[in-house]
Amino acid sequence: QVQLVESGGGLVQPGGSLRLACAASGFNLGYYDVGWFRQAPGKEPEGVSCMSSSGGRIYYADTVKGRFTISRDSGKNTVYLQMNSLKPENTAVYYCATDDRAVCYSDHGPLEMNYWGKGTLVTVSS
Repeated sequence: QVQLVESGGGLVQPGGSLRLACAASGFNLGYYDVGWFRQAPGKEPEGVSCMSSSGGRIYYADTVKGRFTISRDSGKNTVYLQMNSLKPENTAVYYCATDDRAVCYSDHGPLEMNYWGKGTLVTVSS
């Protein structure tokens, strides 16, 4: 059974950093496309970052490019999202997602994935 569990969210001041983690069980993340999307209150889900199974294709939303970094630790079966220089508009519930189809061709890839976790809340506020 595919299961994804996110962690690492919380309250951070503008300009601060957080690292989100997504632990996978029931399958080997190394063989799958993975990504992160977020949903802010009252808004539609938004793709944040996507990484192909090989790691050869990585995409970021323009709004996070240069500040966020996606990575994968195959040994821990975990994917990460390092978020730096956080802004109040980054406040949202962040979800990790995966799929056994190759869907990572843009930052919208996570929105097409069939498996995702329950999310972790990131609040950026002073």
